[in-house]
Amino acid sequence: MRVILDTNALMIPGKFGVDIFAELEKLEYDRFIVPSRVVSELKILYKKGGNKAEASLALSLLDRCEVVDAKASADDAIVQIAEDMNATVFTVDAELRKRLKDKGINTICLRQKKRLEYV
Repeated sequence: MRVILDTNALMIPGKFGVDIFAELEKLEYDRFIVPSRVVSELKILYKKGGNKAEASLALSLLDRCEVVDAKASADDAIVQIAEDMNATVFTVDAELRKRLKDKGINTICLRQKKRLEYV
């Protein structure tokens, strides 16, 4: 099954030490999709330096993901790709989760800084 990861989701391993891929595989996801706009956001975070170590780790995780070209903003791209692919979205962004829920798109979130679950 496919899951789309946003910027915050990819930053979780650096922030909390959670192996997001192992957790997603427990939920039976085996295709990890990342919009190109998310990659751009991670590169900006890396260059700014505030979250450099977390952003660097997130960028290194991209080799396990399928990067999909996206012209819209990261959040708009995530919504569009989720609709097009009928995919679940992994995000901790409450506003994005609400947008997705309003469109009937399943979401996954980090709980208690250690496990993933559907919300």
